[in-house]
Amino acid sequence: MRELRQNASVYLRRVAAGESITVTDRGVPVAMLVPPPRDVMLREKLIRTGELIPAEGDRGILTSPPIESDVDISAELQWQREDRL
Repeated sequence: MRELRQNASVYLRRVAAGESITVTDRGVPVAMLVPPPRDVMLREKLIRTGELIPAEGDRGILTSPPIESDVDISAELQWQREDRL
């Protein structure tokens, strides 16, 4: 860990180049430095180039209003399953 503190920029450049580095404390692995997943990197690139505009705020999960119907969905599904047998 001491070497990592003293040479952090060197190790971060290696990680940025795609290398994964295991950090140890007295020979025991305590952490891993890994490059971000490609999809995260692609998203950031698209935002930088203006090709993607991220949403603002947390919109949560969009839900649809319930569908009003006289059909018993369970009975219809059962009928369709029986029809295939």
